[in-house]
Amino acid sequence: MAAVVTSTSEPVDTFEPVDRTVDRRAFLARAAALAAAGTVGTAIALPGPAGAHGPVTISPASPIGPGSPGGHGGTVSHGGHGDPGRPNRALDRPEAYRRPRPEALADPTELTIAEAAWLIRAGKLSPEQLVEAYLARIGSYDGTYQAFNLVLADAALATARAATRRTHTGALHGIPLAIKDNYYTAGVPTTANSYLFQDFVPPFDATAVARLRAGGAIVLGKTQMGPLATTRATTPAGVITTVNAWTPTNPGTDPGGSSTGTATAVAGRMATAGTGTQTGGSITAPSNAQNLTGIKPTMGRVSLNGIIPLSYTRDHPGPLARDARDAAIMLTAMAGEDPADPRSQGLPAVPRLIEAATPVYAGKRVRLRWGTRIGVLPGYATGTSATALARQAFLAELAAISGATLVDVPLPDEWDLLGGNTFNNIRLPERSEPFMPYLRTDLRGFGVAVTSWLQGALLGGNEFLTGQRAKLLFLERVLDQLFDACDVVVQTSPVPFDILGLPEIAFPIGFSTAGVPIGTILGGLPYAEDRLLSVVAAYQEVTDWHWRRPADPPAPAAGARSARGTVAAAEPDESRGRLTADQVAELTQ
Repeated sequence: MAAVVTSTSEPVDTFEPVDRTVDRRAFLARAAALAAAGTVGTAIALPGPAGAHGPVTISPASPIGPGSPGGHGGTVSHGGHGDPGRPNRALDRPEAYRRPRPEALADPTELTIAEAAWLIRAGKLSPEQLVEAYLARIGSYDGTYQAFNLVLADAALATARAATRRTHTGALHGIPLAIKDNYYTAGVPTTANSYLFQDFVPPFDATAVARLRAGGAIVLGKTQMGPLATTRATTPAGVITTVNAWTPTNPGTDPGGSSTGTATAVAGRMATAGTGTQTGGSITAPSNAQNLTGIKPTMGRVSLNGIIPLSYTRDHPGPLARDARDAAIMLTAMAGEDPADPRSQGLPAVPRLIEAATPVYAGKRVRLRWGTRIGVLPGYATGTSATALARQAFLAELAAISGATLVDVPLPDEWDLLGGNTFNNIRLPERSEPFMPYLRTDLRGFGVAVTSWLQGALLGGNEFLTGQRAKLLFLERVLDQLFDACDVVVQTSPVPFDILGLPEIAFPIGFSTAGVPIGTILGGLPYAEDRLLSVVAAYQEVTDWHWRRPADPPAPAAGARSARGTVAAAEPDESRGRLTADQVAELTQ
């Protein structure tokens, strides 16, 4: 039998994926406890899914707002592990560094995290040079892309210069990132593109941001988003701002939302990677729309502390990156237990994500790190549309990889009902509850996003409770009926797994005839981010979709903006169009 080696021809350190050890019934019990916490508003014990930790007592977050800096967190009965301010040794694994492709050496903004990290560690590229390269592109093109709300040019350069003098901390050392504008950033406005937070300056970093900074990352700026994380990026009044980096002159092309600005910043080579949040497709949709690899992790895997909330039981922070390895590096930094967010406690340890995202070989052939049954849902690749053809080619390419087994799987009982709008809408009261003081005083603060907040406030208690029970039934059927036959499953919509808190990864598989990216989504068992990354890493090793970049847009008519100081977003362009409150309600995440 041929030896299994990594893409760097080193022997593989074998280890088991997390999904082989997680107790599915315990995860179901944990989901029930979390639903109860959001429903009754009293402290309860949240069981650990792997049986490795004792119960954690939690209570839901208090009302959020500029005067409530605690963000998404609740109260916690005992602390956890993982100091957000301490460097993460997992970021300095050999697999986190990749020798750059020759074609990427001419332009630092073409480098992935792993490639830039290799050059920085070798002393062939400085963090300051990398930041300067991104600021140059922002100055030239963000007037067209409108990906950023705020560019922290001087602060980023100062941090980059300091990074040159500091001890190397790992693969994120000196890497410039784009941060979605609902993540708290200490001393920097955090607006969520809303009137409610237009003057809010948080006193501390979100836990995820603190962990990225501790890993050596540089915050380049805050990115545009759907108002209060509801739809594609617009102003609070609904004027369209950010465009798809692949069609910058056509604002009608969907750029994905609500993490629109981060996706466009990364796809347009104005940041190496970035952060998003997902409640209803807000990481996977912009990743698919803009040729990126994005991970929505399992509920609780990344702390929500210091992130402006949308739903207590459905918000998921995660990364948007250029490939599986970069996504793994980002998630490794962001993930872990946090005493400020009880949803992150009592979970299995963060797995070896960067190693999982490193391709392995048997001889000269790429193979999956772990034998994996890939479930294919009915109708996934049926038809002759560009998307259907891309899916057919994707499945054929995947089936040719050693260790991959495609399995046709039936939909669990009542999939369309339990995953449809009726039960999906139980998220709306969770959206409204923290904002009730604002709903009672001035609806204008919600701008174009007001409708879904009102819908949530008006949904009856009986409907909400019925919806919570339906959610648990849905989760039980997915765990028992779907995952008995497969290890991962292709998705046609992120919504079912968003409802259930299960992990998903989005990645590119082709292009339409118009040159717009086509992506797909894989979903996994609880905490199976490592297996999802391993499958996508193998697929990306034998395809090149993820290496393709959009052409530069035309320079703005007014010329390049200064990329120095603190640069605010350009004035919105009314010619790009405007979303109405009804459209936002229909498209809301």
